[in-house]
Amino acid sequence: MANRIWRILTLACVAAFLLSAQQGRVAGPSSGFVFDSSTSALRPILGIPGASVIGDPLKLGFDLASASVAPRQDSALVTASDGGSRFLRLTAGAVTERAVDGLLGAPERVAFSPSGTAAALYAAGKTQVLTGLPDSPVVAGTLDLDGTPSALAVSDDGSYLLFATAGSIRLLGIGGDNRKLMDAADGALAAFAPGGHDAAVSDPGGAGIVLFRDLAGASQQTIVAPPDDAIASPAGLAFSADGRKLFLASAAARSVAAFDLQTGGRAAIACNCVPAGLVSMGNLFRLSEPGPAPLWLFDGSAAPRIVFVPAPSAR
Repeated sequence: MANRIWRILTLACVAAFLLSAQQGRVAGPSSGFVFDSSTSALRPILGIPGASVIGDPLKLGFDLASASVAPRQDSALVTASDGGSRFLRLTAGAVTERAVDGLLGAPERVAFSPSGTAAALYAAGKTQVLTGLPDSPVVAGTLDLDGTPSALAVSDDGSYLLFATAGSIRLLGIGGDNRKLMDAADGALAAFAPGGHDAAVSDPGGAGIVLFRDLAGASQQTIVAPPDDAIASPAGLAFSADGRKLFLASAAARSVAAFDLQTGGRAAIACNCVPAGLVSMGNLFRLSEPGPAPLWLFDGSAAPRIVFVPAPSAR
């Protein structure tokens, strides 16, 4: 009975939001943007977590092949159907394109920094680092990578990259530093903390979850959690916006593990889904992609929970 009442209230809330938007009154809240591969378009998530829907595709004036949205949902790196890369500034009322000289075309992988102030684009053995996001994007440098990275992360200042390849995690500096950080099994993930050079690595076949403090300096490391079933088959690794917690999405455990880095506490939040990632969307993290099934989101606030957004109806 309680679930039925909750669903009715949710639908009523969403309907009221959509009606006000259609009538041109004050815009309602938005939870961010997602790339819908079935329509090759960026689409907004309208409403608040737990009471939201996927909106109509944004009208960009060109067709998309792929898109990656920054953590603060204020910009996006997109690849047009002609193979060209573009940087878009996303605001409440408009989408505008910002020119970036020398932008790498058709990247195979895009990684935003935790706060979205930098990004790394990988293609054909090269990684390009953008800084000054979202308002003044520039190419800060282009680096050669030895092998295709299975994981890629960039710090907020764009000074350092973490990448997993050939059984190890390496730290690469924009100034030319290149060193092995640790051995790691296949499926290892890496993430920077916001605002600095702290980082974490998930090594499912070896060390477990490792926290690194000050990679650019003393580089002290601590085992946050040894390997276990709850963190097996990691699908995504990310810090909270304040850097105090570390989250790991597990496909095998069908859950998100939350680690309090100050108290050492640990909690598991179950999902009626198989997480495919952990993509930052402000205070939310996307666990799945838009499609015929619901879109699953992890809310990492003080009371962590997992909510869903209904699949978009056929247009």
